[in-house]
This record gives sequence, C-alpha cells and structure tokens, in this order.
Amino acid sequence: MDNYLVSARKYRPSTFKSVVGQKALTATLKNSIATDRLAHAYLFCGSRGVGKTSCARIFAKTINCEHRTPDGDACNQCASCRDFNEGRSLNIVELDAASNNSVDDIRALVDQVLVPPTSGRYRVFIVDEVHMLSTAAFNAFLKTLEEPPGYVVFVLATTEKHKIIPTILSRCQIYDFNRITIQDMIDHLSYVAQQEGITVEQSALNVIAQKADGAMRDALSIFDQVAASSMGNITYASTIDNLNVLDSAYYNRLLEAFLSQNVPDALLIYKEIRDKGFDSHFFITGLGSYFRDLMVAGNTSTLCLLEASDEAKNAMAAIASRCTPQFIYKAMDLCNDADFNYRTASNKQFLIELTLIKLCQLLSPSPNSGDGEGQLKKIEPVAQSSTATPAYQAPTAAPAATTPPTVQATAPTPTPAPTPTYSPASRPVMSAPAPQAPRPTAQPTTVRRSASPTATISIRGKIAADTADSPSATATRVELRNTPYSDNALDMTWETYIQSHPKSHILINTMRMARPQRIGEHLYLVKVENPGQQALMEQALPDIMDHIHRSLGNDYIKINIAINEGDAAPHTWNEREVLNHIIETTPYFKTFCEDLGLKLS
Repeated sequence: MDNYLVSARKYRPSTFKSVVGQKALTATLKNSIATDRLAHAYLFCGSRGVGKTSCARIFAKTINCEHRTPDGDACNQCASCRDFNEGRSLNIVELDAASNNSVDDIRALVDQVLVPPTSGRYRVFIVDEVHMLSTAAFNAFLKTLEEPPGYVVFVLATTEKHKIIPTILSRCQIYDFNRITIQDMIDHLSYVAQQEGITVEQSALNVIAQKADGAMRDALSIFDQVAASSMGNITYASTIDNLNVLDSAYYNRLLEAFLSQNVPDALLIYKEIRDKGFDSHFFITGLGSYFRDLMVAGNTSTLCLLEASDEAKNAMAAIASRCTPQFIYKAMDLCNDADFNYRTASNKQFLIELTLIKLCQLLSPSPNSGDGEGQLKKIEPVAQSSTATPAYQAPTAAPAATTPPTVQATAPTPTPAPTPTYSPASRPVMSAPAPQAPRPTAQPTTVRRSASPTATISIRGKIAADTADSPSATATRVELRNTPYSDNALDMTWETYIQSHPKSHILINTMRMARPQRIGEHLYLVKVENPGQQALMEQALPDIMDHIHRSLGNDYIKINIAINEGDAAPHTWNEREVLNHIIETTPYFKTFCEDLGLKLS
C-alpha cells in the first residue's frame, strides 16, 4: 500500500505548463531557455504558496534537460530529468536560508560552487527565504553571486524583497510572482477533485479559494482537510462548518434588516452569530468587507475587482443594485470606525450593537439635518392639559419670539434694565444699568424673555413642546439675583478665587496686582499692565464672574478689563524686600538675625 501524499506535494507542478496563475512569468523563463540567454542569478519574489520554489526547480530541471519538448518544457524522460524526479540529481543544490543563514553556511555553499557538474551543463543553487541571511552572510555571498563560474546559476527565492540589501538586488534578474486568482484556484481544485474522485460543489471551492488568500499551497491543504471531514463529498455546508467560515447568508440577512430599518432583527442576527462562536472583531471586519464587495459589484467597470467566481459576482451585483452608493459608503465608514475603536472599547459587544443600530438608521433621514444622515425618529411631545400649571413653568399666554422682553416686579417699579446676555459659564450677566430708584431687596426681579429650545421639562417630568408650524417659542422665566453686597465683600470673593487656583501662577499674580475698582452701581474695572495680561484675564473672566455671582448672590455685577495707561501698578515685593521691611519695622528681629548669623542667600 502506497503512503498517503498530501495534494500540495502530489500535485506540485513539474513543468512550466502545470504552474498555476503565472503564465506571463513562465513564458519569459521558457523563452530565455529556448534562446539560451540565461542569467547567472535570478530572484523570485512573491507571497507564500504562489510557486516560487516550484518554478525554481522546474527551471533547474529544464535547463539541464537533454530533449526539451517543442513548447520548452522538460521531457521527464532523459537521465537528467529522471535523476531530478527521483531526488538524486547532483546538479541541483537547495539551501534553506531560514535555518542556514550564517557566514559559515554561505562559505560552504561557495565551496560547492567550485565543483563542476558531472553530467549536464549547469549546476543550479536554489536559496530559499534568502532574506533571512545575516548581513555578514550577504556580504560573504556578494563576490560569488556577481561573478560565478559559467556553469553555475543561482535562483534566490523570498517572500520579503524589501529585506534584501540593494547590492544583492542589483546582481539578479528579479521576477515578481502574482497572487493566484480565485478563478485559477477553483479551476485547479476542480482538476484535483476530478483526479481524486471527489464530488465537490463549486460554491464550496469558492469558499476554499477565498480562505486560501491567493496561495495555491494553502488552497490544496484546505481542500485535503475538507475532503477528509466530508468523506469525499465536499458541499458548501460542510465546508463552512469545517473551516468555521461566517456564511454570507448572515450578511445578506443583515442587509435586509438595514434596508428595512429593523433594529431588533439586526441585533438578533448578531446574537445568533456570537452564539455560533464567531469573534465580534472578525464579524465587523467581515461586514466591512461585505460592503466593500457590494460597492465594487454595484458598477460594471469595477466588478472585476471582486475576487469571486462569475456566479458569485452576478449574485453580488444583483444585491448591490438594491442599495444606493451613499448608503454603502456610509456603511463602510461605520464599519471602519467600529474596527478602529474595537481594541480600545471597554464594552466591545455594545460597540458592535451600536454600529448595527446606526446602520439600520442610515435610510431614515433626520428632519433636523440636511445631509440625509440617518438618525432616530423624532419623539412626539406629550400633550399637556391647559388647566395644569407645572412647577418651574412660565405663566400661560407666552409672547411670540419677536415680542420685546418685559419686566415684572411686585414692588415699586424700577427703571427697566438692559436685556441680559449669557456668558460662557451659562450665568446671566447684566450690563451696567442706568441710575434708578432703590430696588426692594425682598423681591427678586423677574425678566421674561423668549427661549430658543423647542421643549422645556418641568420638575414633575412634563414636557411642553411647540407646534411644528408655529415660529413662536415657549417663554421661560429667568430670575436674576440682586442680593446687596459691598466692595469689601467683592474683594474678599476676588481673593477666594485666587486661593482656589494655586497652580495658575500667572493668572493669580495678575489678579493680586489688579483689583476691581467700582465705576458704576454694579460695574467694576480691572486695570492690567500689558495686552498679554488682558488676554489672560478675558479668557478667565467667565469663570471668575461665575464665582462672583454665586458667592455674592448678585447677577448684575459686571467687570471690564482694560490696560493701565497711567502710572504703573505697584509691583509685588520679592523675598529680600519683604525681609528688609520686617527688619526696619521690627528691631528685635534684626538683633535675632545678627546673633545667629542669618543671611538671606
């Protein structure tokens, strides 16, 4: 009984004609052999499993073949070909640079170069994974690679050409191998299945080819695995179960949920996928690839970018015709964002579910946005009884938005103050009011103004909303505090703000040197020395005013910042000036320092 041989070895190409997916490259090699224009060094580059080493062996066998076929392949009948096929040819030497990458290994190889062939014309040295050689080994190899004997041909193979030093590259003819296409792999797997007597579905071969990612050796290995599990009957269902591949039917069902804006269905499908053991990151990247395939399938000019069989391409194009390009682009962007944020997300399941909800809302444009981006539907306001008076609610009969604000007071009517404006700290700040009659301190002033929000929420949780076709807004009531205060109280509040910000050194030094000076009833002026201090104070002013309004309970206070154009402000004493002042005012302290010999450094 013969020993079992895996398909990747059993069906390894033995002639240029049997090489899969490299027709242009093999044609070039055959032409160079036919015209006897052989270089002394070749470099085969490409990803794994595309046939680099196989082509190197075929090339080595063909240049020593005694009776080549008319199409340029080896005859496999002469003594040289038989020796090669039986693995006992002395004219072909293979070296794995991954495990033989030292200077000594290269020197041993150079010693073998000096031995001429006993039969045939050439000795071929195949160095696989040549990028693994050390720098010293590369340097030891340079002279021999540049000027080898006439009977020597070097064939170097690598998956990472960028790791090879330029001096090696300049001495070789470079051949770049292509990734094998899906269709080429499907055709070759069909041939292997026919030779092995295995029944197979084309859709199953498409899944295997997609899983192999352009490597024929990987495709044959996966083929053997699926054939063993399915007992020689490879079906689509058995293939996706054995390879743990997420069926495209799940993505088609999710697309239906997205197009119908069915959030529950999308979440349930995602749960079903997780229950089958699929990783959420694998799922979201697969969903992004699915939308990418829909994008290229939606246009006949880009359909060739879809790596699939013709049947799969037509099916994907039919699905893509139901989607608008804008929907697909936004879906791709959402999937890309979820993939980018997945590693840093603390709740990964929530991230994926939120992405699915956004995908379901892409076709539900928001009435408040003009770009058509989907948002949740607007929640209708709850109707309110006209007789109910909610807490913290303006009186009925709210004025229109264009109605000027009115002032209501319960005591003697004061002169109306200017309309209040809001600072960034969300506190109403009044400009300096005109001289007016004394205000009663017992009753706060009430200012009614039009409000911009479309709905206000009362303490009882009720919602009052504007009608959609009315330009007027609901009036809200803002009560401005007017608690009496003194200049000393404001100065103490100014100092407490300084004490609460010890790390803002420049700001607190400026505030210590520049104190507020009253210039009106509630208006104060702070003079600083330069534009830099002015910009710093104006930047911090909203926070300072918020602190003052809360501390003094008066919202009418206002502070202006100006540059001092008169005498310079007194500067802050340094340590020496402080010590001199203490010595002058306290004679005993001077005697104490002299007795102990204390000096200020």
